Amino acid sequence: MTTALHGLKVLDLSRVLAGPWASQILGDLGADVVKVERPGSGDDTRAWGPPWVAQADGTDSRQAAYFQCANRNKRSIAIDMATAEGQALIRELAREADVVLENFKVGGLKGYGLDYASLKAVNPRLIYCSVTGFGQTGPYAPRAGYDFLIQGMGGLMSLTGRADGEDGAGPQKVGVALVDIMTGLYATIGVLAALNHRQQTGEGQHIDMALLDVLVATLANQAANYLTSGKAPVRLGNAHPNIVPYQDVPTADGDMILAVGNDGQFTKFCAAAGHPEWATDARFATNPARVAHRQTLMPLIRQATVMKPTAEWIALLEAAGVPCGPINRLNEVFADPQVVARGLKLELPHPAFGSVPLVASPIRLSATPVRYEQAPPLLGEHTAEVLRDWLGR
Repeated sequence: MTTALHGLKVLDLSRVLAGPWASQILGDLGADVVKVERPGSGDDTRAWGPPWVAQADGTDSRQAAYFQCANRNKRSIAIDMATAEGQALIRELAREADVVLENFKVGGLKGYGLDYASLKAVNPRLIYCSVTGFGQTGPYAPRAGYDFLIQGMGGLMSLTGRADGEDGAGPQKVGVALVDIMTGLYATIGVLAALNHRQQTGEGQHIDMALLDVLVATLANQAANYLTSGKAPVRLGNAHPNIVPYQDVPTADGDMILAVGNDGQFTKFCAAAGHPEWATDARFATNPARVAHRQTLMPLIRQATVMKPTAEWIALLEAAGVPCGPINRLNEVFADPQVVARGLKLELPHPAFGSVPLVASPIRLSATPVRYEQAPPLLGEHTAEVLRDWLGR
């Protein structure tokens, strides 16, 4: 069965997460992705452990789980780009490639003759995607950028964490490198758009992706709230700035999520909670009123929800058509019947480790489904194979 990007050649010079996330998506969709790594050490994330992937005999492999999350469906080739021979070899590969991904500092590849202008000269149809912290222009362009740093600079941490005055108040980063992931997604979109443009015109182009740009662009309603009102949003813990009730609430045996998105759902919640009078109270009858009277309403809701255990509430509210759910740990996530039914955990055979556990792609294409052909590679595992396939050597 064919794949959506069958025949596309991607030369991946990136490492860590944002660039590799984009190239993994392209590989999942059928592109031939060649990952260029430093001989001896490879991608930095190979050493970002523990935990480590266990070898087939159960011993420690010293290959980090982190590396596995972003590098399936790729072939690894070990090239020392600090040498003239390595630079020449990468230029040869770039001549055959459709896409190059890189996340070096601005200007970092120019001295190697591997920047966009240099590679465009040998392959005018090349789509060259650069991923940096701050982009190719602007006063911060020369700076290194990391996800945690960008979460702070871009405002996300000012919106995440307990409200001022509460125990444990203060800015918090998100629990995964979300800016890197979102940048990888936007980079993939940019590559696909550039491929469509090339198909129409024959022209390649340079894609300039910046982590800071991506975070600011994805502040969504919070950015709109600020730009409209002139007031900077504040941390609300798990509460929502524009919707009430839309947060965690206590139960008799823990906590649950209550996500009431409209007035009809609120009326159903009130009936299920045994307080239909809330739905007709002028302070609570509409969402704007509930937002204005949040501090009055939420203590009343908490007093009600704490009377039943989580499972009982979920059964009751789901039957009533009120969105709600548990707050799962990852062991509970991967045991969830919906997650199991959707096949979100998979195992891929590996030449050294027997198999590796991975998370499936969420992209479901009916005619050209995602493929899972190659486990995250060993360092330089495919050097000879790639040189044969791409360069005929």
